[in-house]
Amino acid sequence: MDVREAVASRYSCRAFLPDPVPEQVVREIVQAAARAPSAGNMQPWLVYALTGKRLEQLKELMAARAGELPVGEGTDYQIYQSHVNQPYRSRRFQVGEMLYHSLDIEREDKPARYRQYARNFQFFDAPVGLFFAREKSHGVAQWADIGGFLQTVMVVARAYGLHTCAQQAWVSFHKTIHQFLNMSDHMMLYTGLSLGYADETAAINQWRAPRMDVAEFLVMEGFEPGPSDRE
Repeated sequence: MDVREAVASRYSCRAFLPDPVPEQVVREIVQAAARAPSAGNMQPWLVYALTGKRLEQLKELMAARAGELPVGEGTDYQIYQSHVNQPYRSRRFQVGEMLYHSLDIEREDKPARYRQYARNFQFFDAPVGLFFAREKSHGVAQWADIGGFLQTVMVVARAYGLHTCAQQAWVSFHKTIHQFLNMSDHMMLYTGLSLGYADETAAINQWRAPRMDVAEFLVMEGFEPGPSDRE
């Protein structure tokens, strides 16, 4: 698959088929993604990949934990600022409305919205769940590095016909995950990631989050006019 096609076809998949993903495929995806750049080649990431009985144990645990603590355990880091300025607030609101509209869930139906949100903690039925962790002591550059690594994992997965969904929702249960994975005290949970084959018939997979036109965020200086720009 051409890298441009891989990037264009990636989306946040929220309904997966039960078809298993071979261990070797998961290993190859993560290994290939490790070519992602990092400041000073620090490669500041740690990945946990779960499937089979181990994944089912976690899902069973989370079904109980999410029921006990609907708003989670608090987070190691703040995913969104307490006040999100425009235009970012509108973009976030729009994508949320598109998601719930695809499921015919009204804004006022809070129980239905929570049930859908809680599916994060079942990895949307994906056969593989991954967790990405980082050193608590690392700085802002390493935050960027692990984000680039995560994106590369998602793009490489497309070459295998797989889809993904990055899920920072898992951060709200970082204490449970920390204990379940027996993570070292100096490590921090960065995000979860669902991996598997998309259920292409699922309504929640039929929409795509909009993107800005490049003219809205690209500033170009010093370029010579191209053939189409000349009179």
